[in-house]
Amino acid sequence: MHAFLSGFLLGLSLILAIGAQNAFVLKQGLKGEHVFWVVLVCAVSDALLIGVGVSGFHVLVERAPWLTTASRFAGAAFLLWYGARSFRAALRSSAVLTPADASPRALLQTLAATLAFTFLNPHVYLDTVVLLGSVSTQFAGQTLAFGFGAASASFVFFFSLGYGARLLRPLFARPITWKLLEALIGLTMWSLAAKLILGG
Repeated sequence: MHAFLSGFLLGLSLILAIGAQNAFVLKQGLKGEHVFWVVLVCAVSDALLIGVGVSGFHVLVERAPWLTTASRFAGAAFLLWYGARSFRAALRSSAVLTPADASPRALLQTLAATLAFTFLNPHVYLDTVVLLGSVSTQFAGQTLAFGFGAASASFVFFFSLGYGARLLRPLFARPITWKLLEALIGLTMWSLAAKLILGG
């Protein structure tokens, strides 16, 4: 359960960061266009990438034990950078997310855009394959639970964002909401980085 919760919380913290994919999902939810298929594709894609990261790092660590230490500090460095970026956004960002005024698109066209936002974003590989994969090595014998927790976070987040977008529209139209969210993400990232550095 500890590994599952750790994976869930880290996965959720990473995916909460404002980005093109989340903005796209939010807009689709606000417009009510192909919401189920959009959120399903995003969540399944994340789960597949997380599986690659968790299984790949597990094999590498078995063959090269020194990767455990290296990946721990690399993961901590990335978390520190990610947290700093979130704090910076909390202080400087004034962006708001609003639905685009556009005519409805066909399902295939929408799915193509969803896949592009997912797999053409280099950060998705850093988050799912590299970072989550490296952190999973800290849970010997429980990497599957960690990966399942991280994948579950993707499903919970994308379905909540897609279907809850209409209810959240007044909040996301206010810059202060994003500032508070970014600050929370920054605190989470830095606390997780501290645990990795201290070997906890």
